[in-house]
Amino acid sequence: MTLDPDKLARTHVAALDQILGVPFKVLDDGFVRVVDYMGSDESIVQAARVSYGKGTKKISEDRGLIRYLMRHRHTTPFEMCEIKLHVRVPMDCWRQWIRHRTANVNEYSTRYSVAIDAAQKTTPDKWRQQSSSSKQGSQGFVDPRQGKSLSHEEVELQEYVRQVYQRRLQAGVAREQARKDLPLSTYTEAYWKIDLHNLFHFLSLRIDDHAQVEIRDYAQTIGCEVVAKWCPIAWQAFLDYRMEMMNLTKLDVEIISALAKGQRESAMALAEEFGWLKRGEKGLKRNRERSELEDKLRRLNLAIPWRD
Repeated sequence: MTLDPDKLARTHVAALDQILGVPFKVLDDGFVRVVDYMGSDESIVQAARVSYGKGTKKISEDRGLIRYLMRHRHTTPFEMCEIKLHVRVPMDCWRQWIRHRTANVNEYSTRYSVAIDAAQKTTPDKWRQQSSSSKQGSQGFVDPRQGKSLSHEEVELQEYVRQVYQRRLQAGVAREQARKDLPLSTYTEAYWKIDLHNLFHFLSLRIDDHAQVEIRDYAQTIGCEVVAKWCPIAWQAFLDYRMEMMNLTKLDVEIISALAKGQRESAMALAEEFGWLKRGEKGLKRNRERSELEDKLRRLNLAIPWRD
């Protein structure tokens, strides 16, 4: 047999090959594992150079090109890489996950099969309190003594519901109906295939501090245990230019420019003009744009004129 010298070999990433099929534990009984993948950092570079042609001769290193692509939001080359994951995740967390509609998904079906006999449990020290500043977030923890009671009730509830579910099945009730009272803590499994560009979008939202803790744990695992091994150059560029970057609005720039010139009163006047300094009985009224700028000013080690 004559070998074709131009035949392309499949891309292999040794660090990722070593963890194929290896489950990374998340939460108490969840996991993430790589089933298959296509492409690597080299694939991103290859796709970009086909697109840009001779223009890329100005960028000699693969690292520099990948970082350029990430920095300037040239997304198509990152779509040349795909990965397929097998995940086990609680249903309430999965509801948030599945909102990302840019993946190919095949989920475990409780119409065809008996529901997975596992539900996420919360330890007494991990019951979170409702955030006072966010309707959808949490902050701090309830007293562990109260948490002990909550965890005990949780176990009793989950065990009772599972028994009811099993009795329905034994009575001949259809699986599609018997499942209807299963709690959202019940684990489900799915194959989830996505390209690197859309995976980065998923991770940027779900690693963020505003994301729910449980899905943040999955995102951190996917990012640090999988993507960092698969496409390390692209992963570092993603951290530098997406996760650690700072987005400044036009209004932000005007106020920061005034502060940089030492013009505190001008910065205050601008904030007043933007409607950010309206006051109520308890002081400054809540304003999201102002709060977001305050976070940026703290990060830049700049004084907040209306706070100091």
